[in-house]
Order: sequence, then structure tokens, then C-alpha cells
Amino acid sequence: MCGAPRLRITQSDLESSLVSDAPAPPLEFQQAVTSMRTVRPRPELALAPLEAPPRLAPWTWAFSVEADPAREHGDDTDEPDTSGRLILLHDPAGQDAWEGTFRLVCFVQARLEPEQLGDEMLPVVGWSWLTEALEFAGAEHVALGGTVTQTSSVRFGDIAGPRRDDDVELRASWSPVGTDLSRHAEAFCALIASAAGLPPVGVLPLAHRTV
Repeated sequence: MCGAPRLRITQSDLESSLVSDAPAPPLEFQQAVTSMRTVRPRPELALAPLEAPPRLAPWTWAFSVEADPAREHGDDTDEPDTSGRLILLHDPAGQDAWEGTFRLVCFVQARLEPEQLGDEMLPVVGWSWLTEALEFAGAEHVALGGTVTQTSSVRFGDIAGPRRDDDVELRASWSPVGTDLSRHAEAFCALIASAAGLPPVGVLPLAHRTV
């Protein structure tokens, strides 16, 4: 996917975001991380290396994605409406539940519009964002599972921000097939774009079309 620089991750970023007692990353793990670094996000998305949670697996690596339609035009300073993180786990010994040696774990949070609140189809739609993104990217996988949850937060007292936030949260994990995970990184970016309500690449929203 074109339109923005690749995720810039140096060797020091790789080493600092790894969690392991071993002296050096396994070759398979290095290949997987390198392939994920090649993703080229659309302009509305911002990618950044993320410190991976410890003790989830012998080897872990992660990055975050933030999305906001106004970002492309440089006129947005608010917190992103949609954000997520993708964590790569690697256990050279393999795990039965993974059906392999790699596992991808994702979390996505997106702001809901008032008309979406209480929509019984929202969990189904939210899950389809992920499954369709994986299918469209050609990201081969097994053992996919997860949850979609609607959440509401109400602020009281002196806490800054809007009085109420309503969000949809998607948590999922799956096992990629092979060590080239570029398509999985692309699928995750597409998932974030769908959750943010961004139009397909090359399609202008009505507000920016000219007659």
C-alpha cells in the first residue's frame, strides 16, 4: 500500500523492543520482523515501534497504528479517533494452541458515533473488519479467534476531556503461515482504516470531492 513512508525501525529499535533471555534473535524471528517493517501505510495512518509486553513469549515485537481522517491534511491536533497495536509472538518450540511457532495478537479501539450506540450488528461488523482485511491482503493464517466489545466511559470531576466516550474494542489473535508477515501488517493497517471509517484508497470522501 503506497502513500506514506515505510515503518522506520532501526536495528536498535528491534533489539530494544525484543523480550528474551537468549543472546540473539532466531533467524526466523528476524525475517518475520523485517518483513513487517516493509509495510507502507496510507497517509491518514501513523505507525511507530512499540515496546512489546514482556513474558508473553520467548521473543516478542510490536508496533502501534493511529488513524484520523484529518491527519492527511495536517489540520488535526486532537487525540486519534482510532488506534491499535499489533504484537508478534515467537516461540521456537511452538505451542499447541498456536498450531505453529508464531502468533499475532491485536487490539483496536475506535470511537463510536451516537447513531451506532446499541447496534446489535456492531460486533459482527467489527469482526468483519478483521476477517475481510486478512482475506483481502492474502494473509494466510490459522487458529483465528477474538472478541468485539462496546464500551462507555463517563468522566466526572476535574478529569479533562469529553464527558462521555463510547468505543468499540476488538481483541484478536491468529497464527500466520510462514515467516513473511508483510501481508499481515498490511491487513492490520487496513483493519485500522476500516475501524476509522476511512474510504478505500483512491476514493475521496464527499467533503473533499469537487464537481
